[in-house]
Amino acid sequence: MSDVTELVQRYLAAWNETDAGARRAVLADVFADDAVYTDPLASVQGRDGLDATIAAVQAQFGGLVFSLGGAVDAHHDIARFTWHLGPEGGEPVVIGFDVAVIGEDGRIRQVLGFLDRVPAGA
Repeated sequence: MSDVTELVQRYLAAWNETDAGARRAVLADVFADDAVYTDPLASVQGRDGLDATIAAVQAQFGGLVFSLGGAVDAHHDIARFTWHLGPEGGEPVVIGFDVAVIGEDGRIRQVLGFLDRVPAGA
């Protein structure tokens, strides 16, 4: 597994971590201090903003888990990947696509997220 794929796996692990302290530790490992996260529903800067966004998503979609939806495609300092959110081992309820910019220190500096499939009313 490549370093970038491992980084993306740890990124998704942060989205799955329900213990706030443990999640903040993963975020510190994966994200630069001033990282920026933008998707159609949120635009935040810094780990605190991302932590609050993840907590809100977990509250909305309790019991569902994020997983990698295919291979990570990467070049230079950029990675793109599809993710799924759904029951463990089940059909995804939400499908998204993220582009991550990775800093020289190996941590994510920016994520640009897109939602490809979202349930009605979500």
